[in-house]
Amino acid sequence: MADSISTKKLVTRLLLVVVAMFVFGFALVPIYDVMCQAFGINGKTSGQYEGEQTVDVSRQVRVQFLSTNSADMTWDFYPKDDELVAHPGAVNEMIFIAHNPTDRPMSAQAVPSIAPSNAAAYFHKTECFCFTQQVLQPGQRIEMPVRFIVDRDMPKEVKHLTLSYTLFDITARHPPVAVAASTGG
Repeated sequence: MADSISTKKLVTRLLLVVVAMFVFGFALVPIYDVMCQAFGINGKTSGQYEGEQTVDVSRQVRVQFLSTNSADMTWDFYPKDDELVAHPGAVNEMIFIAHNPTDRPMSAQAVPSIAPSNAAAYFHKTECFCFTQQVLQPGQRIEMPVRFIVDRDMPKEVKHLTLSYTLFDITARHPPVAVAASTGG
């Protein structure tokens, strides 16, 4: 009888731990967002631009571009230029290059970050390779654009932004389909 009671207690405790783990898992994203905002790290870019389309030519903002690969990513990945000068309200574009040097098809996902984090709300991507997964065949090289607008309402003291991307290998979770080589004909 004592074994039955201790087994029930153990099962109850384990179920409570499982429930707590699920609750904690769902709470991680909002906690992460709050921590990033509190410590000023990993600024996420803002959403769709809905401001005026007029350009403020009296202001210049230097936008720097960085790219890194996660530990298991083997692709070459870099921006065409290290930086550009943007006028708030103007549409800007930077091209990033990706090359799969392996002998197998691979899938990747880019995750953006903007610094300083207090300026992230004023950085609006209108087109970005980070919105979708990228699939490259063996040896394939592509150019991937990112188009963005620096909001005219960005605080005047912000004169420099850094847009960085980290490229992750997601091949194991999202296997690409190999493209068969064409035969002339």
